[in-house]
Amino acid sequence: MEPGRAGLLLLLLLLPAAAPGDFDPYRVLGVGRGSSQADIKKAYKRLAREWHPDKNKDPGAEDKFIQISKAYEILSNEEKRANFDRYGDVGESQGFSQHQHRQFHRFHDGFYFDESFFHFPFNSERRDTSDEKYLLHFSHYINEIVPDSFKKPYLIKITSDWCFSCIHIEPVWKEVAQELEALGAGIGVVHAGYERRLAHHLGAHSTPTLLGLINGKITFFHNAVVRENLRQFVENLLPGNLVEKITDKNYVRFLSDWRKDNKPHVLLFDHMPVVPLLYKLTAFAYRDYLSFGYVYVGLRGTEELSSQYNINVYTPTMMVFKEHIDRPADVVQAREMKKQLIDDFLSQNKFLMVSRLTNQRLFQELCPVKKSHRQRKHCVVLLTGEGEKFAEAYEAFLTFAVANTKDTLKFVHIYNERQPEFADALLMDEEKYRGQSAVVILERRNNAGKIAYKALEEAWIGSKEDNFILLDLLDQLRTDPGLLSLETVVADLNDELAPMFLIRWLYSTLDYISDCWDSLFHSNWREMMPLLSLLFSALFILFGTVIVQAFSDSSDTRDSPPSEKEETAAKTEKNDTSFSKESNSRIPKKGFVEVTELTDINYTSNLVRLRPGHMNVVLILSNSTKTPLLQKFALEVYTFTGSSSLHFSFLSLDKHREWLEYLLEFAQDAAPIPNQYDKHFLERDYTGYVLALNGHKKYFCLFKPHRSGDEGGTLGSCEDYDASLHVEARGKPSCSPGSRSIKNKLHKLSFWMERLLEGSLQRFYIPSWPALD
Repeated sequence: MEPGRAGLLLLLLLLPAAAPGDFDPYRVLGVGRGSSQADIKKAYKRLAREWHPDKNKDPGAEDKFIQISKAYEILSNEEKRANFDRYGDVGESQGFSQHQHRQFHRFHDGFYFDESFFHFPFNSERRDTSDEKYLLHFSHYINEIVPDSFKKPYLIKITSDWCFSCIHIEPVWKEVAQELEALGAGIGVVHAGYERRLAHHLGAHSTPTLLGLINGKITFFHNAVVRENLRQFVENLLPGNLVEKITDKNYVRFLSDWRKDNKPHVLLFDHMPVVPLLYKLTAFAYRDYLSFGYVYVGLRGTEELSSQYNINVYTPTMMVFKEHIDRPADVVQAREMKKQLIDDFLSQNKFLMVSRLTNQRLFQELCPVKKSHRQRKHCVVLLTGEGEKFAEAYEAFLTFAVANTKDTLKFVHIYNERQPEFADALLMDEEKYRGQSAVVILERRNNAGKIAYKALEEAWIGSKEDNFILLDLLDQLRTDPGLLSLETVVADLNDELAPMFLIRWLYSTLDYISDCWDSLFHSNWREMMPLLSLLFSALFILFGTVIVQAFSDSSDTRDSPPSEKEETAAKTEKNDTSFSKESNSRIPKKGFVEVTELTDINYTSNLVRLRPGHMNVVLILSNSTKTPLLQKFALEVYTFTGSSSLHFSFLSLDKHREWLEYLLEFAQDAAPIPNQYDKHFLERDYTGYVLALNGHKKYFCLFKPHRSGDEGGTLGSCEDYDASLHVEARGKPSCSPGSRSIKNKLHKLSFWMERLLEGSLQRFYIPSWPALD
């Protein structure tokens, strides 16, 4: 061998040896190799506060913060720390499983070969470069892909190097990925060798693995990897009631439902016998705004419908209907419907001509807060009632809206009986509007509910005079924004169309049963062991209970009257309430909730090792606010105590403020990040915060206290005191000044709990649970 080539080979062998030393977590955190976990944690918290991008405006702050988090993730895990101390490996380019070979093999004493350096051409070289634009990372998946899955389903592939099976599915994957992406589905690729955390989070234990994601829920693909199976898999992810089949018999009823669901209705006329996947994906993306129907023009029984709207049966046609079902509000025809064409068409027709304000989200979209004087948006609101008595006034308002709709004006209406707080804030309960319709022009000033408005002097009956007065006011408004002279603050609108809690709970239960059934047939025994163990334990307990009851003689106990001591104990128990754990013999009464204090003794069992699927709902309080907050907390969460997967605790802010501050650093905009220069660091009031902690998946959801606009009048008031929840030692209810205002911090906590059970709350993930010192 020539000397030059020998020297080059030696250099190539030596180069990778320096790679592991490029990133030193000890140097990043500024700690020694013999540092304890407490020292590492303290150094991490100090540096994280100093270099957090929200506090430090240095251009390199974000990269520095990522390095700090990465270093802490390695050193806080004893296994990863030992691996780094032994091999200098930071864990980024190891194989997919810990049982696979390490990324290097030792060669004599001073050399090793790095697989990533030699790039053996199995899968890493042959993998199509088109996968690169679909690559997912953990933070990107959590913050963007999961929220986006509520608008479109995702098909995700988990792959890795040295995966021979991955090579065989790539031609089919490439074809299906391009086709589904053009239809509106999302595509993702996870490289398990570099994103082991995300692969583990998704539950993928081998490669290749294909899975679907929709509404934040993961479903695994178990069939042969062929084009038809993958298309059908994505289609099966979608809800079955997205698109209704429309014929001559039901089209009038379908189009007339705009009054009930407060949405425009869309009809697609096509000669395909089944609903196209493109149309189903579109219906899923716009399901919050529009209702969708499909007409198969080749089917007998659609002739009247095609003739009614003069449909060309040879060209796909899409029509959107609003308040008038005899004629479409907009039409588009094309020989081949493309996603971009449909999106442009539907985005311009998302709302009725005069939408009814049924929830706060719709109000914010139709009446946005002004961004500048040139971008003013005004809403003309008809406040009316339901029934034939108000039909004439509504029809006149609708006619006026159709003739005067502009980009800067939105016409809406509201039912006074369903939104009484909103109506009272604008009409101030004036006698002249009682039992009549009224029109108000308003402009939202901020997201806190502040608006400027002006109401028509007289009630709206829809006469020509009313039309002239309203038209004159709108003309004046174009040149004189000060016309809206009155200001007020309105509360958030009630969600009129939200399903009942019982229905939402039933849907959640059905989803859970479906997941268990799917896991029973497709998961391996290692994954099924916890479920089987729980099932056999429940059967054993049930069988043991039946045996005990069969052989026990309870007739004497049932017939004997209660003793004097038992009666005294019952009376005492009636007036005694405790928010700590009670004896199992005591029967909980209405408003009674078992709430335990979260301490360093029960911290591991109640959080760190909490069973999968269980959550601990923790109330933050102080010694001075303990009694009123626990009272309100018990009332708000009482209806949710039937769920065995929920546990309720409270945490003392006086004892564990540092632990709480550490968690809040991972919540975006949840609380300002303190630093050593903040004089008021220890004065921040976190009482009333509620955290739902998922110990197994290491994330939490956050409830921030309700801010009451006027609490001064309630100081010292005890009108909402519940004597069944707290009695002092002398038997008299406690009523300290400000107790009612403190309780108001937990206003609407029950609605937050409903969203928690739905799984619609934002989740904040943490690398590991901190110690509760």
